Amino acid sequence: MTPIFSCQHFLALAATLCLCIQVLAQEQRNYQGHWESDGALTVQFTDGEVTLTPMGPSALEIHYRRDGLKQLPSFAIAADRKTEPGATLSEDDGKLIYRNGSLSAVIHKAPFHIEYLRGQERLLSEESGFFATDTLRGFRFALTPGEKLLGGGERVLGMDRRGQRLPLYNRAHYGYTTQSPQMYFSLPAVVSSNKYLLLFDNSATGTLDLGASEKNILQFEAVAGRTAYIVVAGDTYPQLLENYVNVTGRQPLPPRWALGNFASRFGYHSEAEVRATVDKFSEENFPLDAVVLDLYWFGPDIKGHMGNLAWDKKAFPAPEKMMADLKAQGINTILVTEPFVLSTSARWQEAVAGNALAKNLAGGPKRFDFYFGNTGLIDVFSKDGRDWFWNIYDGLLEQGVSGWWGDLGEPEVHPADTVHAIGMADEIHNAFGHTWAQLLYERQTEKYPERRPFIMMRAGFAGSQRYGMIPWTGDVAREWGGLQPQVELALGMGLLGFGYTHSDLGGFAGGETFDRELYIRWLQYGVFQPVYRPHAQEHIPSEPVFHDRRTRDILRKYIKLRYRLLPYNYTLAFENSRTGMPLMRPLFFENENDPSLFDINDTYLWGKDFLVAPVVEADVATVAVTLPGGTWFDYWNDTRYSGDRALVPVDLDTIPVLVRAGAFIPTIGDINTSRDYSSKSLTLDYYAHASAPVSSRYIYEDDGKTANAFAQGKFEKLHFSAHRIAGGLTFSFKREGDGYTGMPASRTVTLKIHNWQQAPAVVEVGTVNLPLLQGEQAFNQAERGAWYHKRAQQLLVKFDWHRAPLTLRVKNP
Repeated sequence: MTPIFSCQHFLALAATLCLCIQVLAQEQRNYQGHWESDGALTVQFTDGEVTLTPMGPSALEIHYRRDGLKQLPSFAIAADRKTEPGATLSEDDGKLIYRNGSLSAVIHKAPFHIEYLRGQERLLSEESGFFATDTLRGFRFALTPGEKLLGGGERVLGMDRRGQRLPLYNRAHYGYTTQSPQMYFSLPAVVSSNKYLLLFDNSATGTLDLGASEKNILQFEAVAGRTAYIVVAGDTYPQLLENYVNVTGRQPLPPRWALGNFASRFGYHSEAEVRATVDKFSEENFPLDAVVLDLYWFGPDIKGHMGNLAWDKKAFPAPEKMMADLKAQGINTILVTEPFVLSTSARWQEAVAGNALAKNLAGGPKRFDFYFGNTGLIDVFSKDGRDWFWNIYDGLLEQGVSGWWGDLGEPEVHPADTVHAIGMADEIHNAFGHTWAQLLYERQTEKYPERRPFIMMRAGFAGSQRYGMIPWTGDVAREWGGLQPQVELALGMGLLGFGYTHSDLGGFAGGETFDRELYIRWLQYGVFQPVYRPHAQEHIPSEPVFHDRRTRDILRKYIKLRYRLLPYNYTLAFENSRTGMPLMRPLFFENENDPSLFDINDTYLWGKDFLVAPVVEADVATVAVTLPGGTWFDYWNDTRYSGDRALVPVDLDTIPVLVRAGAFIPTIGDINTSRDYSSKSLTLDYYAHASAPVSSRYIYEDDGKTANAFAQGKFEKLHFSAHRIAGGLTFSFKREGDGYTGMPASRTVTLKIHNWQQAPAVVEVGTVNLPLLQGEQAFNQAERGAWYHKRAQQLLVKFDWHRAPLTLRVKNP
């Protein structure tokens, strides 16, 4: 029987009643004075004060305070953000105008409220603004008609979340499919179709009401926490995102192996099973870069051992040798860890003695029951908790562990009466995973400054990306309904700085029988998402090497393609580390003037030049693909598409993957592991078309492992450009950077010019004419030369490129 009032309805009603009282009180909120100090503006009003602090280009933090209202430190704001050039203040006609870049805060004195402009365009305005009662605090803003609101973290609700009331409480949703309003990684932030971003810097349990209770009101509510928000503006969405990650922090460049293929399941029970799995990848000619060990590495059963965090020597008798042997093959070991210490685990007494656990109200270790047993929770907010936890991680790093998988970090169970060093559970719940990642990142980089950490976690807070956090989308159902929302989840998270959000490829939960088509489709999509990690419950293998020959043969080609695309993908990772640009990008980044593109959640841009539409239904022969404008070529057969829609034929071997006209797609030859990466032999596929008469791209390279390689100048950028002229094509090649260890002294480049309708009269490299060859065999055997493939309408050119700038000309007859 459905109750007349659900819990959520009751909370919404209570919040509305509280706010009615608050609005009446705020009728008397007026300006009393202001002052500037330490590069910020503070304004006093009748019931408190607010400080506006420039956060860098076109970004402001607005922090309201009232006597007796507890505040917490900011979790979102990065300490090393750029703050120049600073803001300027002017006063005019009952208003203060505080300008920071293109963003202006207009502070109205009576009645007191703040509105925000980009230039002269109004972006956003407080309605009644800040409110605080005995049990609730937050903000109210006015929304404009037709405004779309994206974000809020991991949800399956469609891209535009306006009209939704979103819980802000990180919470597991096991076996989700096509609908989920609350998941592992909530974020108190939205991106507006009016090109602003609004972030509530509050880690407490709360709600984000996006016009659900009141049509044109955005309302943030929390039970406690910091009473601050951040407004960011930008002229374009990429610029908006770059301004945002300047405030919250940029994702550091991961090790190159993070872009390779992972072997992972729930889970490998023994060293022998790990070694046999790795051998199977080699036997079946599948590249591999990492093995992920789930909880059986520290215990033989699912329950009863969490918190041991030490090798089960019966199952893993020689873990250091095992990891060293894997490393010699170019394979990295990733271990799962959790923040729970069971009272039955070998470390329980040690954790209690070390004061590592969160407390109960009597001051003792807080104990509670959950799926894995009776447990305590490590207090990552306390110095003792952090020190105790890090000591375990440090020992494992010394043994040879390469990366971390932080699981259950919402935390999955977190009683409200749990006492942490800085507050109660409901005050800091959403920042637990964030602070855990911070502990790992900061301690590891302090002790091992030359290493790039790998930290995969399923829960965090705004700004967690600056600690290298790589999120995944949790325990998704192993069915078509589980595959269908994955693009939406990744795009929504990427808009808020989490460019490595990815899924358990193939699906994790359930699935009583193997669905070959579903599995193949999910892993095909995975080639064009940030982390390639099939992972599932073990009754059906997650690894492609354990499936039938047809499955293996199809997926071997895709995984090898993933490795051939490393120059392209690693460059996307580099761009993300510099500007926050996600690897998977929504179509409206391409055409901001088409409002319909904001709702597209089944097609996306992989970097700048690939357009991908995963196949998410069974037995389809064609896929309708939304195009964001321009001309595109089918990556598999060069079929040309334009307009706003394309009907792309598919079979089991293909999914729709299109390439932009004018693109350069760089690839290398087949390799077995990213350790063997080299661009000494580099292929550049150039897609010629009259609509792109001039184009330029680059690839970024370093040694794939040195931290801060770019800042140290230990890199190389290879720049390519093409200029279409009446007599043919001109290409330019140049490089920048001081270089890196292992960099090729020269490169053999194969340039493939697609969509080229005639054989050339001359192909000139520098001042030298290349031989014009006849036939594919002659071209493959030649050290240099050119061959026109008439049937494919491709011109292939092979030449050597040393470090000096180079010009290549294709002259028509």
